[in-house]
Amino acid sequence: MALFKLHVPILDDIKTKGWRSALVATVDQTVERITAGINIGEIRSILRGEAPRRPNPRVKPHADGFWMHMRPTFFHEQVMSLYPTFRLGWLTTYMLVFETITGLFLMLWYTPSPDIAYTNMLSLLSNVPFGLFMRDLHRLGAELMVMLVLLHMLRTFVTGSYKKPRQFTWFTGGVLLLLTLFLSFSGYLLPWDQLALWAVTIGASMAEATPVVGREVNLLVRGGADIGANGLLRFYLLHVFALPLIAFIFVGVHYYKVIIHGHSLPPGAEKVGEDTARKVPMERRLYFLPDVMTRELFWTVGWLALMVFMVTWGGWHAPLEPHADSQITPLHTTAPWYFLWLQGMLKLGDKVFFGVILPGILSGLLFVMPYLEVGPSRRYADRRIGLSIAALTIVIMSVLTFMGTPYYGVSSSPDQEVLTTLAPQTHPGLLRGTAYDELPVGEWVASGWNNAPSQGLQAVLQLYNQEIERYADQLVNAKGKMSITEIQAGLKQVTMQVEWENNGAHASEPLTVYLHRDSAYEH
Repeated sequence: MALFKLHVPILDDIKTKGWRSALVATVDQTVERITAGINIGEIRSILRGEAPRRPNPRVKPHADGFWMHMRPTFFHEQVMSLYPTFRLGWLTTYMLVFETITGLFLMLWYTPSPDIAYTNMLSLLSNVPFGLFMRDLHRLGAELMVMLVLLHMLRTFVTGSYKKPRQFTWFTGGVLLLLTLFLSFSGYLLPWDQLALWAVTIGASMAEATPVVGREVNLLVRGGADIGANGLLRFYLLHVFALPLIAFIFVGVHYYKVIIHGHSLPPGAEKVGEDTARKVPMERRLYFLPDVMTRELFWTVGWLALMVFMVTWGGWHAPLEPHADSQITPLHTTAPWYFLWLQGMLKLGDKVFFGVILPGILSGLLFVMPYLEVGPSRRYADRRIGLSIAALTIVIMSVLTFMGTPYYGVSSSPDQEVLTTLAPQTHPGLLRGTAYDELPVGEWVASGWNNAPSQGLQAVLQLYNQEIERYADQLVNAKGKMSITEIQAGLKQVTMQVEWENNGAHASEPLTVYLHRDSAYEH
């Protein structure tokens, strides 16, 4: 009876080469498979800073590897300094990946339901290990990603890198800009606090101004007459599934177009009308491995260190306001900062024209601009008109952003301003943030703040008095009073009342706040 021999390659190698050589060869082959073509010897050569041998094995990952297809094998040395790219494209891509990773962590502790979403947020901040840290990083990353995309688009325009043959690359960048804005906006609603509800309510209300189908679009966005369970679920699915999926697809298309045409050189490095970015002489090449990769890792680590510093020692924290309440409209509610310009435009007039038609025209011009502006020169001296228009656009957008804030075109009662400063509806404020025992029972007057028996009460009354003096021209002979009573053990009722003369008549505006000993707003 014939015996079948079992051949195991590693055992055969050990017999022929010895166990040490066989093990080294196996490890070397494994590393080469993982790196798609680079063995241990070449990795050691890279770490020693040696020039690649010929033929260059460091380009194999770009031909055989999946992810490396998205990166060129080499770059022109002129685009590897800080100027002209400022690494904004790479940092934006990194932020998209960073937001995905931190978002997956937060998803584990979140349920998109108005009944428990806010409770999930409180639990995330207090009971989940590193929950506060990860939420702060995710929110900070979202804000920075919007900023980086805007700066990347601005840099591309200023350096003329949108010109032929890169028009479609600019188009995909415009799509990514809109996706980034809506990704951040859709995430605004998820904490289900007052800031989330009313900021999104303002943004969603603009959809109602859409001609002909405004009502249907508004209902589609909100999921009903008001933003509730349906609206929260829709925003959640958009934020964690639909928009990220589309964003990653367009990032792939964007990088593919960048590889095809190459990174554009500085405007003065080429003759007018020529594009030589792909024709990189051998002596001017910097290969991705190791030069470009190490520089990108440096920027990645540096950017991550900056964000960690900001959320741990820099005092930056993601806001969380009181639970969402559709019956209470906070004073001075605004859209997110990157949509303030749109809110400012709405103050100019007709909601349909300034809220839908004009922004639609501007967005359309953003996409087709490279096809309309066909001048061959990328040099700054030849683009004075275009650069002047860009500068004017930045000024106009800055003015519109200011107009979108409560400081422009918003009239409110000065007495409400005074009381809301002490006890705002969107966050604890100074009164709620004062320790329970620092607010002694009694009747107090704002003007006598320096006679208060505790430092906490002094600070509250001093701010009270400052706000009244601030509106002295509108609140004639105004007085600020505060009554503190302990209505039961561990619970105080604080009633503030502003009194003034209005055309010879007495006027007053009260506000009552309840404070519990265990509220711990001061923390």
